[in-house]
Amino acid sequence: MPKLPHLSGAKAVKAFERAGWRRDRHRGSHVVMLKEGEIASLSVPQHRELAPGTLRSLIRAAGMTVDEFIGFC
Repeated sequence: MPKLPHLSGAKAVKAFERAGWRRDRHRGSHVVMLKEGEIASLSVPQHRELAPGTLRSLIRAAGMTVDEFIGFC
């Protein structure tokens, strides 16, 4: 299994934007992202560093592999 990068919430949002997701709204400490044709939405916490399990869960919810996500970082 590929090693996850250490990312802040803001950097994760930028990587998901490069992958085609767009910011829908910023609610409290979370950015909600949507993608055309996807049923799920992503709720990315704006922490200094995302926990590995949280980041892996967001990547899985986006329908991506870790390798694909790393390519957008």
